Amino acid sequence: MALPTQKRSKSRKRVKQYKNRLKKKILSICPKCKKPVLPHHVCHFCGTYINKEIINPRKDKKERKKEKEKKEKEKQKRDTRHKE
Repeated sequence: MALPTQKRSKSRKRVKQYKNRLKKKILSICPKCKKPVLPHHVCHFCGTYINKEIINPRKDKKERKKEKEKKEKEKQKRDTRHKE
């Protein structure tokens, strides 16, 4: 079995472990509701991104899924009309 040829010093060990530390999450503030949000993400409290409402946070996932399916069906209908 392989063995280390030299003892790893405390400083070398700590330098190597430094990369595995926990890093702080950098948060920005939502301009609409003034709550902390990850940068480049939709606000989970008000559902806005760059001052545009992307999702309605008060709706549950089932309602959002139904709306999405409804939009897809309408889009398919429009596409079939243009082909004819």
